[in-house]
Amino acid sequence: MLESVKILSFTHYLQGPSAVQALADLGADVIKVESLSGAFERHWSGIDSFLNGVSVYFLSVDRNQRSLSIDLKAPEGKQIIRNLAGQADVIVENYRPGVMEKLGFGYEELKKINPSLIYCSCSGFGATGPYSKQPGQDLLAQALSGFTTINGRQSDPPVPVGTAIADQHAAKLAAMGILAALCERKKTGVGKKIDNCLLNAALHLQMEPLLYHLNGVPIYDRSSSGIATRVHQAPYGVYETKDRYICLSMISAGKLAAVFEDDWFLQWEDEDQFDHREDVNQRVADHMRQRESAHWLEKFDELGIWYSLINTYDDVEKDPQVQWNKSITQFDHPTAGKVRVLANPVQYDGRRLELRRLPPGLGEHTQEILRDLGYSQEEIQGLVENMVVKCG
Repeated sequence: MLESVKILSFTHYLQGPSAVQALADLGADVIKVESLSGAFERHWSGIDSFLNGVSVYFLSVDRNQRSLSIDLKAPEGKQIIRNLAGQADVIVENYRPGVMEKLGFGYEELKKINPSLIYCSCSGFGATGPYSKQPGQDLLAQALSGFTTINGRQSDPPVPVGTAIADQHAAKLAAMGILAALCERKKTGVGKKIDNCLLNAALHLQMEPLLYHLNGVPIYDRSSSGIATRVHQAPYGVYETKDRYICLSMISAGKLAAVFEDDWFLQWEDEDQFDHREDVNQRVADHMRQRESAHWLEKFDELGIWYSLINTYDDVEKDPQVQWNKSITQFDHPTAGKVRVLANPVQYDGRRLELRRLPPGLGEHTQEILRDLGYSQEEIQGLVENMVVKCG
């Protein structure tokens, strides 16, 4: 779908690479611009997880791309980037604000070469402002945005979400912004500067509770009994049964009375469940602990109650809907072997997007990219010998 779009990616860590991979999955020709030693995610992986020396973290966010390994400070390297920028549709970067300008690759410089260039900067807290120079990272954005104050029980300290949720949301917002700019450019022929940051993404994820607060609606303190929200009625959260846990969501007083055979719930109107949510929640929890999950699932299905079993990652792998959706895919990597990853989450005409390129080796496509720019083999060899570029 984006086969004609050429993207230069100056990205590392997660926000930038995940944004670019989303566009690469859609068919864009993405050149991953890396230092001679390679991007950060080649050398780091959570839980020190490497497959035959290849970072699982890198394998998860760098598919469908070509790798150009280059010294961005060398004059010859700078000229290569300017040549590529002249042909590119999009540049995506997530260096700390100001770094690309120091290298000579800021938007104002490159749009002189290519006025139709779309230039997307991904930062931690914004391209300008009092926090712009501070290190940007998912957990820090969760903390600064108030995200950690909406999770957990009243007695808990602030609780972050256990995955890089701001990074991933920011990545998709960046991709959406780039796609919008590409659509506009078809009409105007003019490029655009896009700024995206983790802080705004973390705020955006809290649209419901934060907007209540901003409009003068007091939101509840975190629940002492375990309600998983500060803005909804009980039941809403995780409940223990005799043999496992089940998640329940927003059940009317009438249905609660029916499923638990307990008229106590009928003293409340549905709107009263907000004011008495701790009492309602505790009563639900007491009932749930009395029987096994199988009993409750049958009752819930009869009454059309919103519920879900709590899956571990082992359960997720085997879940019939996850398997039906083909959410997990795998590929054979020449070094790492069999690699399992999450597929692109969107289907088109009922089909998943196919893997076109394996996550590249460092500098794997350097020669190919330089030849496309018109460099001769002799010139390429000279660049390699002078350590301006590295070929995989």
